[in-house]
Amino acid sequence: MEPLRSLLWVKAQSCTVSLEPARAQLRWWRSPGPAGAPGADARSVPISEIITVEESDVNGKHYTSGKWQKMEKPHAFTVHCVKRARRHRWKRAQVTFWCIEEQLCNLWLQTLRELLEKLTCRPKHLLVFINPFGGKGQGKRIYEKKVAPLFALASINTEIIVTERANHAQESLYEMNIEKYDGLHACGTAPLPPFVYPDDGCEEHGPVTLQNRPSVWAVWCLPMTGHACVPHEHGRIVCVGGDGTFSEVLHGLIGRTQQNASVDQNHPCAALVPSPLRIGIIPAGSTDCVCYSTVGTNDVETSALHIVLGDSLPMDVSAVHHNSTLLRYSVSLLGYGFYGDIIKDSEKKRWMGLVRYDFSGLKTFLCHHYYEGTVSFLPAQHTVGSPRDRKPCRAGCFVCRQSKQQLEEEQKKSLYGLENTEEVEEWKVVCGKFLAINATNMSCACPRSPGGLSPAAHLGDGSSDLILIRKCSRFNFLRFLVRHTNQCDQFDFTFVEVYRVKKFQFTSKHLEDEDTDLREGGKKRFGQLCRDHPVCCCTTSSSSWNCDGEVLSSSAIEVRVHCQLVRLFARGIEENPQQALQG
Repeated sequence: MEPLRSLLWVKAQSCTVSLEPARAQLRWWRSPGPAGAPGADARSVPISEIITVEESDVNGKHYTSGKWQKMEKPHAFTVHCVKRARRHRWKRAQVTFWCIEEQLCNLWLQTLRELLEKLTCRPKHLLVFINPFGGKGQGKRIYEKKVAPLFALASINTEIIVTERANHAQESLYEMNIEKYDGLHACGTAPLPPFVYPDDGCEEHGPVTLQNRPSVWAVWCLPMTGHACVPHEHGRIVCVGGDGTFSEVLHGLIGRTQQNASVDQNHPCAALVPSPLRIGIIPAGSTDCVCYSTVGTNDVETSALHIVLGDSLPMDVSAVHHNSTLLRYSVSLLGYGFYGDIIKDSEKKRWMGLVRYDFSGLKTFLCHHYYEGTVSFLPAQHTVGSPRDRKPCRAGCFVCRQSKQQLEEEQKKSLYGLENTEEVEEWKVVCGKFLAINATNMSCACPRSPGGLSPAAHLGDGSSDLILIRKCSRFNFLRFLVRHTNQCDQFDFTFVEVYRVKKFQFTSKHLEDEDTDLREGGKKRFGQLCRDHPVCCCTTSSSSWNCDGEVLSSSAIEVRVHCQLVRLFARGIEENPQQALQG
């Protein structure tokens, strides 16, 4: 396709407009620079960030400016695109280009539309789950007012399911035929596993090389293209709600994928099959932690635009087991002790609304319980980062890409019997009294805590950051909590330990004592409050696990991180987002 360059009108000003298919960029400027190059006032937008192009209706418009009077019958086309705003937010913008020649206008329209048609990563059919009860109960209104118009602009067909009960979305994904929504290839800028179909390739980027791995296949395009394609992606799913709604969709999608692949989810060592579908999140909950940690904001329009553009971001998922039974999957926080007590107490106070989390948090802090137990973990030696290196996960993350490659090399050696890495590596064991035990697959950032529980946690490196907060004074624990709201290192305390792991197990002292028939009580307490007020729940023998906002039934768990098991409609948080459209 040949480059285009014409003299068009933008906002009643004559501009040079160029389209370079090789650079996939639309540019325009008013003042030429040296040798006819774009001047300092040049504006540009990548083709990949153009939503749609449409012919503008000029009938009935009146132009009193002398410049417009020269056009006897003007023709125009409008480019709808993404404009970056502050704090990682995206907004829809539009630019209208005018010319007097109808043939020239049609040429621009045809060329831009042909380029957009080649972006096969974009969804055409979406299955949308709306939770009308989550957060402030505004899910349906948010979708109809802010999201549906953008989907219509991008010519995306949708089927909407308004959930009526708990686990409605999860049950629907097990029962319905999701293949009918989309049969296109999916293409995104985030890295994916380098496994390909034999003698196959990508129509857009050409043939690729063959690397073997049983049961799990995907297409990896040449690194210089910066795109990854997954063959035969049958559908895309969007959930409108909070982290709970996303968790329902996640469990339904992973469960359906393993069921189709005949994989036993209850086996702790089972190699789970990655899902070929992407999940889009429209934030309409109370915290929207997953959305905030993957996009950088909980703005509805921003999330909708990521879906429209077809962005793709792989993400780790942790499988939580107890006695060879799958309890739940986790993508953000597994918390025992402080965060487990908060979520368990807040469940009893749903009548309070969202304020129940603040109330239960204050109550749990004042009670200041600690728990004895044993944590054993397998360090993630395949990762190239550390929890305290102050290198957060960002768009096109090098750490996630390299860690994934290192993990695949380990899996190949184990597959061919050359070396079993897990047998060579040594499990670490930590015993003690803990106020909190947290495992995070992502930063767990939110508006209240912009850095999150672990600012350097990575979304797709196949590891989890295990944070152990040992018994300390109430004042020191408060200092630790306050650091989640500022830029200080929250791990810089003698009572805090953090490890990057790919597996871990926990057993409470209470269960250990039961095994030896010693019932001394696993739950300890200290501080004047507990001594003076013995009715403050001190008889409870153990805490509960908070798994992405849900209470787990068992305190003894076994956790394994599955690298890049699912993909989202996102591209990661942009470090220094360059303006796609200025002015």
